[in-house]
Amino acid sequence: MPTTIFTSPSKYVQGPGVLDDLGTHLPPLGDKPLIVADDTVWGLVGEAVTSGLTSAEVEFERVGFGRYATPESVDALVEKIRTGGHGVIVGLGGGSAIDAAKAAGHLADIRWASIPTAASSDAPTSALSVIYTEGGEFLEYRFFPRNPDLVLIDTAVVAQAPARFLVGGIGDALATWIEARATARGRGDTMAGARPTRSATALANLSWELLHENALAALDAVQAKAVTPALEATVEACTLLSGLGFESGGLAAAHAIHNALTAAPQTHGLTHGEKVNLGTTVQLILEGADSEELEDFIEFTTLVGLPNTLTEVGLTLEDEKELRAISEAAVVEGETIHAMPFEATAEMVYAGLRAAEQISRRVRTQRGLPEPTLHSAH
Repeated sequence: MPTTIFTSPSKYVQGPGVLDDLGTHLPPLGDKPLIVADDTVWGLVGEAVTSGLTSAEVEFERVGFGRYATPESVDALVEKIRTGGHGVIVGLGGGSAIDAAKAAGHLADIRWASIPTAASSDAPTSALSVIYTEGGEFLEYRFFPRNPDLVLIDTAVVAQAPARFLVGGIGDALATWIEARATARGRGDTMAGARPTRSATALANLSWELLHENALAALDAVQAKAVTPALEATVEACTLLSGLGFESGGLAAAHAIHNALTAAPQTHGLTHGEKVNLGTTVQLILEGADSEELEDFIEFTTLVGLPNTLTEVGLTLEDEKELRAISEAAVVEGETIHAMPFEATAEMVYAGLRAAEQISRRVRTQRGLPEPTLHSAH
């Protein structure tokens, strides 16, 4: 029988105001926390973090961060850890800051914690980092022997973040069930290095169900800057359930297509989840998904505000060179598309990308939804 692996963070904390409790959760992990946060994030939550740690008499240091987790930024953090005598590193903010902190913590052999300030991706819980070039192109996955020791997400902070961040998180999380079920039907391994567990596949499905029940109301809550049960459910689906579901349940075509899309300059203004959602649309087409399921997915993601056409990510059917390059990049050796239950080729991806434009346009017209336009990121 095949080996299965389930992996998860040691502790997950979620709720309004939990940043105030940071002085309780961080000290057991190590002395003198090094907090990695860009100036924008620190301007929003720095006071709350400082207050929580100072009141608990925790000495800490904060270091700034750029836009992407690059090899250079990770190495700089490792040097900072070693010269500063830090026992734990904290990624505070978006997915790239968190990924950089995880990668640096691993290299420096200290513990690490994730504190996302928006439910914009499922990166915080995982034992891996996505590394990019300075220009924002996908470079590699880095895998670690353990998950974060702490994931803490303050839903009062999430409610204050731009709605587009939550939209991106929903796009990333919606892919989780579609990819996990494909991996379960196939023969490939998950990001944890073995076949998926039944529990991870079930959690991926629960994430999907919670999003369909709560995502639109959660976006209303963020627009109103209010914490509601729908927002709490959506944050849990995007952060915890999707994180556990993708890592131990498996990635497939959707994320491989996302990674390939990063090579197209037209897509650089998009969030991770926005690009992933186009990948999910294409994966459903490649699978020959039931027409009702595909059309319902297009309708739901359109209502959420996610791209499901080439037009919305800055590409057109006439961009032959770019579409061919994306299709080839999606199927390189080692990409997650090879977890699909059939052999996926560049020609299939190319056809799926083109078909997504036409199918999504037809569904939107038939269901009275807005026509695709260039996404606001551009």
